[in-house]
Amino acid sequence: MRVIVDNDFSGDPDGLFQLAHLLLSPSVDIRAIIGSHLKVGDGFDNSKTQADNAAKKARELLQVMGIPDNIPVLAGSNTAMPNDSTPVKSAAVEFIIKEASRTDTRLPLYILCGAGLTEIASALLTSPQISNKLTLVWIGGSEYSDLALPPPNYSNPEYNLNIDIPAARVVFNRSAIPIWQVPRNAYRQAVLPYSQLLLRVKPQGKTGSYLTGVLEGLMTRIQRFVNIGETYIMGDSPLVLLTALQSSFEADPSSSDYVIKSAPSINPQGAYEYNHTGRPIRVYTRLDINLMFADFFAKLELWNK
Repeated sequence: MRVIVDNDFSGDPDGLFQLAHLLLSPSVDIRAIIGSHLKVGDGFDNSKTQADNAAKKARELLQVMGIPDNIPVLAGSNTAMPNDSTPVKSAAVEFIIKEASRTDTRLPLYILCGAGLTEIASALLTSPQISNKLTLVWIGGSEYSDLALPPPNYSNPEYNLNIDIPAARVVFNRSAIPIWQVPRNAYRQAVLPYSQLLLRVKPQGKTGSYLTGVLEGLMTRIQRFVNIGETYIMGDSPLVLLTALQSSFEADPSSSDYVIKSAPSINPQGAYEYNHTGRPIRVYTRLDINLMFADFFAKLELWNK
């Protein structure tokens, strides 16, 4: 399959773990890596060049891993969409449209978004005809009240949706793109124990050392404000599970569970509203976390050897 990876790599390090895992997966053809922005003033990166910084971090990981410089790494927009009818312009948006418009390949195309939806929303507004040419796999959105309860002290709107609410409104309310959504109650299942980080990741050469260092640096900073315990949520890694690790026959992410729901309307405050005309979308409820982490650890060890 073809994939375009879109993530806030200058933010939460889980995006870098996801990217490394995807780079180690032979069944995917990574057509481009897009660095995307965070919310204005985000504590991970409060600069005005968040997307540029994200692209820089992605290139840094490629260099650490010794990956040939043949995968385009593009910076998306450094700002969110001003409203749900005005697309941003960037080389990343242009690339999405160009790749989705190809007629010389039969490989399915997925866009894997681990943060906001600025670039894909802008591409859909600019060229609505690409909506049936690719599938969006998105880590984001709050719980659906009929499926799960939110966690204690939850943020509202959900973190990734809140990065660019107008973009989410474009994707859910105004487009026809197929959506595989991994909402907060699902992506929070991707819990990595710190013990496994030390045992299975850190010893694995430059890549393992780099990934561990990035995460340990963040954990050290966070510990000054709150005791985060002995785990970390690798919430972006399901992007790999649902694509690279599909079943061989009747290809699908067959070891994870989802329900079909009508796509909700997202209001200007970022909340779901029932939409009886909403198209059917996949909403994942349970993820095969054991498969996901076992595959990552094995590929990292094989790469190091």
